[in-house]
Amino acid sequence: MSAAVETPPVIPAKDKVETPFQRFVSEFAESKLALFGLVVFTIIAVVAILAPFISPQNPYDLAVLDIMDGRLEPGSKSGDGETTFYLGTDDQGRDMLSGIMYGLRISLTVGAGSAFIACMVGASLGLLAAYAGGKTDSAIMRVVDLQLSFPSILVALMILAFLGKSITNVVIAIVVVEWAYYARTVRGTALVERRREYIEAAECLALPKRRILFGHLLPNCLPPLIVIGTMQVARAIALEATLSFLGLGVPITEPSLGLLIANGYEYMLSGKYWISFYPGIALLVTIVSINLVGDQLRDVLNPRLKK
Repeated sequence: MSAAVETPPVIPAKDKVETPFQRFVSEFAESKLALFGLVVFTIIAVVAILAPFISPQNPYDLAVLDIMDGRLEPGSKSGDGETTFYLGTDDQGRDMLSGIMYGLRISLTVGAGSAFIACMVGASLGLLAAYAGGKTDSAIMRVVDLQLSFPSILVALMILAFLGKSITNVVIAIVVVEWAYYARTVRGTALVERRREYIEAAECLALPKRRILFGHLLPNCLPPLIVIGTMQVARAIALEATLSFLGLGVPITEPSLGLLIANGYEYMLSGKYWISFYPGIALLVTIVSINLVGDQLRDVLNPRLKK
């Protein structure tokens, strides 16, 4: 009689351990609205970067403009009957679709650039205030409180009225009114991290203060910094559009979405709505897409908001 064949024991498979990045991606992807906002903003950014290559025309090249035949036409053709202006033309005969593509470049450049510089300035001062404490902390935070007590648009208008219109001056104005938000956020997080054991260990090793601040303390303040940074990019874009609409933003030779909206404002009552309407829609979609991403980042990176 043959012996029974023994089956080998079944070894349960180990659960796959997710890396922090994989866990972040999976939690971020739980929100369909955030994914939609990310896709929309990615498309907007790609269109802005590739505007010189994919736009129907360079709207600021005088050699291609047809002022006599193509001005103030809603979705018309140019005088030669070959080029179709899908979103119409403005009072100078410029293609609105091309103008929006070029305007997106300026708006995103000013918004992202000013937010990045404000983040660096505010984060550095916030870290210094939390780590140094005492009079240094009090002095920095009194300046922050003073800055936040004034309306951002009022301060920016005063700065631009003094400096004049240019992209650089718009960036400076936005940095001046935005850095305080980063400083307050980073200081609040750094005060908690300041008492952790790894900071005490770094101090016991007599590490340079710059290394402690930016090599140990700053990385642990990144989650709230990323969240507020995303929100402030949208805020900076909206603020730049407001300044340009009021006539103190970017120069007319480098128009952003805000200036495009302002250019068509006087024609709204006469039925020429498309000059302001389409740039306004582009601005709205850009800001909403960034805010959708920022809202989900806040939920993912803030442990208190996790279910």
